[in-house]
Amino acid sequence: MRSVWRWTKRIILFFFLSTVLVVLLYRFIPVYVTPLMVIRSVEQLAHGEPVVWHHRWVPIEKISRYMPMAVIASEDNRFMTHHGFDFVELKKVIEENKRRKRPRGASTITQQTAKNVFLWPGHSYVRKGFEVYFTLLIELFWGKERIMEVYLNSIETGKGIYGVESVAREHFGKSAARLTQSQCALIAATLPNPRRFNSASPSGYMLKRRAQIVSLMGKIAPVDFTGKQ
Repeated sequence: MRSVWRWTKRIILFFFLSTVLVVLLYRFIPVYVTPLMVIRSVEQLAHGEPVVWHHRWVPIEKISRYMPMAVIASEDNRFMTHHGFDFVELKKVIEENKRRKRPRGASTITQQTAKNVFLWPGHSYVRKGFEVYFTLLIELFWGKERIMEVYLNSIETGKGIYGVESVAREHFGKSAARLTQSQCALIAATLPNPRRFNSASPSGYMLKRRAQIVSLMGKIAPVDFTGKQ
C-alpha cells in the first residue's frame, strides 16, 4: 500500500506540474493544434472523407475589433467581470432547464477555451472536472485578453475550419482584420453548432440570430483588445 500511495502521489504531482507548465507556455506561444482538431480529422478518416483542416493563428491585433464583442454578446455577457464561471447565468439556466425539453449549457468563454485547447468533446463528469481545473488555471495565468485571443484562434467555425482567421478567408474571402460587424455577428451565430450552421450560406434562423447579436453588442460595455481606435 505504501508503494501504491507513493506512486499515486508522484502521478498527481507530475500531472499538476506538467499542466501548469503547459498553461504557462500557452500564455506566450500560439496554439497551433488542439485535441478537437485531431479528433475531427480522425472522424473524417473513419468516415472515408478527405481530411479538411484549415487553421491560421493570428494575434488579436489582426482580428476585427467587432469579433470579441460579438462572441461576448452571443456566448458570455459577463466575460469581463467573472473569474471563469458565471454563477448568475448558471442559476438562471438551472431554472430554465426544468421547463425545457432540450437543456442548454452555461459555459463561459473561459470554460470553452479550456475545453477546446486542453480537453475533448463530451459531457462526462470526468471531463467536466478537468474543465473546471483548466478554467481556474487559465484565468489565473492568462488574463482576459489572452483568453480571448486563444479562444478566437481555436474555436471550431465550420467543417474542418478552426479560428476566426480561417473562417474569414474560407467564407468571406478576406482576413479576420477586415471582418465587418455584421460578419462577426454571423460567425458568432454559428458557434453553438458550427458544423450545422454555415456562415457562408446562412439560414433564416442565423440571420435572425445575427440581428439579435448585433443588437446585444450595442447594449454591453465596449471591449477592444485590438489596440485600434
